[in-house]
Amino acid sequence: MEIILKQDIKKLGEKDDIVTVKNGYGRNYLIPQGLAILATPSAKKVLAENIKQAQFKQEKIKKDATDLAAKLESVKLTIGAKAGETGKIFGSVNTIQIADALKKEGFEVDRRRITFDVEPKELGEYTANLNLHKEVKVQVPFVVVAE
Repeated sequence: MEIILKQDIKKLGEKDDIVTVKNGYGRNYLIPQGLAILATPSAKKVLAENIKQAQFKQEKIKKDATDLAAKLESVKLTIGAKAGETGKIFGSVNTIQIADALKKEGFEVDRRRITFDVEPKELGEYTANLNLHKEVKVQVPFVVVAE
């Protein structure tokens, strides 16, 4: 079944993507939740027109994301966490803490656009992946230190 996504869905696609999913997933979850619509020929025409009109706006957003990515490449964050004597931290460092640290540095990044390759559970150096745009991704190194 082909559907048109109305918003970004992790591991499925971005807004306005036409994706193929199993019938039950589309009819029983995505469409009733308002996350997608059925990709009929008329809906595809409307989507094409909307994309054409939004292309200028998207190019500006991509340029802003590219500029932000260039600035973020030189940033190195320090995250404080309570840790035991062995270096293992209590809990883990999450995306909210990374977003707050970036905000203190003067960069506004939505926490939902931040992911980790390795979940930080000990003191040390890690990298956070920032998905600023479909085509613009940047890695920001950060260090977890004991408070």
